[in-house]
Amino acid sequence: MPTLKVTVGKRDRLDQHTRSRIKAAQEGEELDDAQPVLNFGSYTELSRLLSPKNLELLEAISKHDPESIREAAALVERDYKQVHRNLSELEDIGVLEFEGGGSGQAKQPKLAYDGLEIDIPFARSNGNFGAAAP
Repeated sequence: MPTLKVTVGKRDRLDQHTRSRIKAAQEGEELDDAQPVLNFGSYTELSRLLSPKNLELLEAISKHDPESIREAAALVERDYKQVHRNLSELEDIGVLEFEGGGSGQAKQPKLAYDGLEIDIPFARSNGNFGAAAP
């Protein structure tokens, strides 16, 4: 499984990167660094993914490969409904997927990626990062 690259920023920056990759591919350049990207428009949106409860769930799924949502809830010692809601949100953004779930079968949470790579570029001012000099 590949690693998911998570970014925060304006969509136009991501679109510009995508356009340059398409142009390179059309010109016959080899693109060996193809990596799925999930872009959040704000830090608030990113914080939902990176909440301690979500990270704890992702780690538990990675280590223990639970057979069901109920088993995942037991691993993190949380209520089934809360875990189901968190896992559904993680599925909605594409970080995990469910297997099974048909005719009485438990839905098994599965990670969609080996890990997350967080890329948060900071705005530059006059060629320097925005932080004030010490």
